[in-house]
Amino acid sequence: MIHYFLVVNSSGKPRLTRFYRQEPRERQQELVAAAFQLVVRRPAGACNFVEDEATFGPGTKVVYRQFATLFFIVVCDQAESSLGILDLIQVYVEALDQVFENVCELNLVFSQPKAYVLLDEIVTGGLVLDTNSREVMARFREVDRAMRAPDPSQSPKGNPQGGNSLR
Repeated sequence: MIHYFLVVNSSGKPRLTRFYRQEPRERQQELVAAAFQLVVRRPAGACNFVEDEATFGPGTKVVYRQFATLFFIVVCDQAESSLGILDLIQVYVEALDQVFENVCELNLVFSQPKAYVLLDEIVTGGLVLDTNSREVMARFREVDRAMRAPDPSQSPKGNPQGGNSLR
C-alpha cells in the first residue's frame, strides 16, 4: 500500500501531496520535510530506494525519482515492488507531460486540480489502480470532459431566473 505520494521541488517546497494514511497537518509537514531531506542528500548515482522506519514507521520504504527540479517521492509498504513504484512514477510523469505538453513545475502550481485528478486515476486510497498509460489517459480525458461540461441543473431552461431555484 502507498502511504504518501509527494512531489517536492529542489528547494524543498511541496508542489503536490497526497496522504493515503490519516496524519495531522503538522505531521504531514514533518513527513514532507523528512522525505525531501532523505532524498536530496543522496548522491546522483545512488539507488532510488531508501528505508527509514524511524521516520515513516515500521515496514515502510521510500521510492523516489528526480525529474529536472522535481522529486517524485512515494512512501509505501515494503511489500510493494520498488520497480513497480518507479514504473508508477514514470507513468505519472509521462501522463503529466501529455496533459500539459512538456510539464514543468508551474503546471503543478497553477493546475493542481488536474494533477490530482490524474494521480487519482493511477492511485486511489493508497492502492495502484492502473499503470497503463493509454488507459490512464483515456479515463483522465473522460473525467476532464465531464468536469468541463455545463451543469444541467444550472441551465436556464424551465427557470426564468436561470440557475438553480430553491422555490
